[in-house]
Amino acid sequence: MYKILIIGPSWVGDMVMSQSLYITLKQQHPDALIDVIAPGWCKPILERMPEVNQAIEMPIGHGEFNFFGRRAIGKELKKAHYNQAYILPNSAKSALIPWFAGIPLRTGWKGEMRYGLLNDLRPNKKAFQYMVERYVALAHPKPEMINSSSLGGLETLPVPKLTIDLAAQSATLKKFNLNTDSTIIGLCPGAEFGPAKKWPEEHYAEVAHAMAQQNHQVWLFGSQKDLDTCNNIKSKVPDELQNKVHVLAGRTSLIEAVDLLGACETVVSNDSGLMHVAAAVGCHVVAVYGSTSPKYTPPLAEKVEIVHTDIECRPCFERECPLGHLKCLRELNPEVIVNSIRKLDAIKVDKC
Repeated sequence: MYKILIIGPSWVGDMVMSQSLYITLKQQHPDALIDVIAPGWCKPILERMPEVNQAIEMPIGHGEFNFFGRRAIGKELKKAHYNQAYILPNSAKSALIPWFAGIPLRTGWKGEMRYGLLNDLRPNKKAFQYMVERYVALAHPKPEMINSSSLGGLETLPVPKLTIDLAAQSATLKKFNLNTDSTIIGLCPGAEFGPAKKWPEEHYAEVAHAMAQQNHQVWLFGSQKDLDTCNNIKSKVPDELQNKVHVLAGRTSLIEAVDLLGACETVVSNDSGLMHVAAAVGCHVVAVYGSTSPKYTPPLAEKVEIVHTDIECRPCFERECPLGHLKCLRELNPEVIVNSIRKLDAIKVDKC
């Protein structure tokens, strides 16, 4: 049996996109066992990927070197006798565990001083425009690693598909006193990366107001950090419509958010991890881009509308607006997003 160890990424969106690699590996090796090392908060996401045999919790914090801790983990994993490892992060420390585990073939992109730690080093990452292409390309041998066209283009790659646990979804709906009696529009106004990705609260509030007026439910998702933002959005909706707006930010676990996103018809999101989750559970996605670009990490949804302004200074890929005006987001009119929702709503597709 071919046994594969993956050193997974540390961000929600990247972890979701990495499923495309696991799907490709299972296509190549149907009987392979794929284990993924990831932060504990990512384990529930991995457990919704049927290609993953086991999610192994990484006890060492993101960014922490801890040489001896990594050596101990590697020596423990050596007992599993993996045939190959794929190291998805670019750091040298991320390649230590497979090396200590004595895994014979260790595959990854050229990164931070990884010579020797990786013995299947791929040098041409920039030949692939999209992150998901870079993940999938690692599954192919070097002679095929030329450029994006050698993989057939973004539209031919397997896309992430997270499983929805219907029993868990039903229990979560009951827990938060929610129902699916009317169309649900999800809003994800947060962005861990920084404020240069966050479309203004008042714009989200206008979208929430418009959707509630059309008798749709509006669910606001996010982490505890997004709670104030989501409460502010709800507060800007007229009192008579506030019963249609539900703030879930900071209340749900990540896996509860996955199941609740799976109940949404359309999700409006900044470029964030929840955007990729929404795409992977079969939602229509309206993706709002500020300082970043869909030319690297677009939502891999079947039905998607990508919206952004075309001002000269974007994309700058900065966490905060270097010019201090955030025009790339402020000048993106809420009407554009509302029209995008209507456009997607007119094209019905089956949920995954």
